[in-house]
Amino acid sequence: MINIVCEISKFLTILFMVLYTVKCFSIMASNDEEERKRKLNIQIVYVFIIHFLSYLIMYLRLNSVKILVFYGIQIFVAVFYMLVFHSVYKESSRLLTNNTAFMLLIGYTMLTRLDMGLAVKQFIFATVGLIITAFLPYILVKWKKIKDWGVFYGVMGIILLLTVFIPGLGYENFGSRNWIRIGSITLQPMEFVKILFVFFVASMLVKANTIKDLFVNAIISAGFMLVLVLEKDLGAAIIFYITYVFMVYLATSRPIFLIGGVGLGVGAVALAGFLFKDTLFAHVMTRVQAWQDPFAFIDTGGYQVSQSLFALGTGGYLGSGLTKGKAHTIPVSNSDFIFSAICEEMGVLFGLALILVILSIFISFINISLKCRNPFYKYSAFGFATIFIFQSLLNLGGVTKFIPSTGVTLPLISYGVSSVLSTLIIFAIIQGICVISNREAIKNERQKERAKQQLALESGGRIPQKRARKSKKQQN
Repeated sequence: MINIVCEISKFLTILFMVLYTVKCFSIMASNDEEERKRKLNIQIVYVFIIHFLSYLIMYLRLNSVKILVFYGIQIFVAVFYMLVFHSVYKESSRLLTNNTAFMLLIGYTMLTRLDMGLAVKQFIFATVGLIITAFLPYILVKWKKIKDWGVFYGVMGIILLLTVFIPGLGYENFGSRNWIRIGSITLQPMEFVKILFVFFVASMLVKANTIKDLFVNAIISAGFMLVLVLEKDLGAAIIFYITYVFMVYLATSRPIFLIGGVGLGVGAVALAGFLFKDTLFAHVMTRVQAWQDPFAFIDTGGYQVSQSLFALGTGGYLGSGLTKGKAHTIPVSNSDFIFSAICEEMGVLFGLALILVILSIFISFINISLKCRNPFYKYSAFGFATIFIFQSLLNLGGVTKFIPSTGVTLPLISYGVSSVLSTLIIFAIIQGICVISNREAIKNERQKERAKQQLALESGGRIPQKRARKSKKQQN
């Protein structure tokens, strides 16, 4: 009986995942406000159904009361967060809030299956992050001078990146020295520096009036990337570089910056790989070899990618079912390769739908950016959108052998204190920009309406006078 219930739940999970994904795009395409509200409410129901069915399967197969308790606490926090957030910030994006809760709940689900301890830890830090970041939209609305702190963002960002070189504080992990340890907590400064980097670039681009200004901005931005290269964190360096190139293109609208920037980046990577492949980037070359033919190096550098591909193929379109696969055998399955674990046990169809949800979040970011009139907020929202989508692309491409593995996490789903906190900060900032943009739009509409009313009153006062003079002339 348990197997029957679990199999039915597995199919229903995929079905509601597809329905949820469809709603993500249909909501963005809807222009009627009442229809949007109805679809958003239905989407929330889909979120909780998917979450409930997933935990039902794990409870029935593992028979652990802890799973039920953990499930109940997650639901309480998710509902409380969505209700309170939108009661305070009525101009925020409900679609983005739904997707935030959805991504977090999917991450909790998979982490619960892989390691209950890590799932609880992720939940605690994410909940604290939700509480803290809930104040960010208010701060953005009230703090008007945020765009004037470009130098501070640049200096503080580089200083934070350099903390990994402090003896006793920074340490190396998986070939990159990009971690610091504070007590029992490990953090990646890069995850928070990317927020400062976007603000720095946006602030400098607003002030840039000449090619010389852009050149100075490029030199300072290159300092960020140079530190990341010294840390041997090429995945982060690529994200920073692409983000900078796209933000400059948005600000200038000149294709030469986009084409030249991408070409220069490709050339720099090729040159660095040729000159330092046996010294500074030895671990990167190992990943490149694993990407080219993982099965030839299955006992060494290709083990991770090989196991990831096995998992993707074993689960099939419908998945083996939660707890029924061998997701725990995938190296770093709770972090870098969590997407492979999801596809093996929840199905490739579920994974494909998840990719589309990520794409819809990116489109939401871009839409918010395009609606902004203030150039600083426009550039910032666009920069965060670029960071989000390229980080997701690097993670998904690495686990599917589309590109060499770079060691970056899947936002809000992979385990990682730094990753989940920084992503929640980015989502909150985007919500703050959305609030500012919508309030400005409402204010402009009201001003236009007042202008129309004023014009109507003035016209209404003049017309009778003209008619009166005309009538008097006729009488004479």
